[in-house]
Amino acid sequence: MNTASSNTAPLITAPLITASLDTASLDTAEEATRHIAIEPSILYFGTPVVLLSTENEDGSYNLAPMSSAWALGQTVVLGLGADGQTARNLGSRPDLVINLPAPEQWRAVERLAPLTGRHPVPSTKAEGCRFEPDKFAAAGLREEPSHEVRPPRVAECPLQLEARALRVGPDVSGEFVIVEAAVHKVHADPRIVVPGTDHVDPASWSPLVYNFRHYFGLGPELGSSYRTQTPRSRRGRA
Repeated sequence: MNTASSNTAPLITAPLITASLDTASLDTAEEATRHIAIEPSILYFGTPVVLLSTENEDGSYNLAPMSSAWALGQTVVLGLGADGQTARNLGSRPDLVINLPAPEQWRAVERLAPLTGRHPVPSTKAEGCRFEPDKFAAAGLREEPSHEVRPPRVAECPLQLEARALRVGPDVSGEFVIVEAAVHKVHADPRIVVPGTDHVDPASWSPLVYNFRHYFGLGPELGSSYRTQTPRSRRGRA
């Protein structure tokens, strides 16, 4: 506690700061935070790629890449084109597998990109899109039997989520379909799992990310959330 009297305390004055600030530095800072208004044709600002396997009406299977997926608890929400075969399948046959490829599998994903399971090809599909009844073979991928749903898993994908669509409906624009799928079983490559646990090791697993129609993997870890439950000894950190 300061017990000095205001009558005896020495007067301390701070130097007056005037217009001596570096105006060039201020200009640089303003330039760095300046934004411009843009109108991008897409808003894929970096989301994981998934391969969805679903069942066709004749009992065969469709495989389609998509990049509008996010998870909440044990639910995965998917955004699909309304005219695609996947949306049509899930409207009447809710079983599906959400397969997550690794970054090095981007070429297989791209081989699937111009293919559709719809015949004839919908007019809304991009130019160059063609009908392909056997997408697994066309992409160079192998089917692997699922445990709880009818569509097969993609054997090469390190993470595979067996799920059922519980809610399928249009988005507000009418151009897309929003699917809420409950995950019933998760399969993981043991190389990306912390041994002896049910935790995916984020230092060993990197999803394939679709960033404004370009493919990327993750960079080095920057840090972790306070909510992480992953054992850290496996990751070589204190």
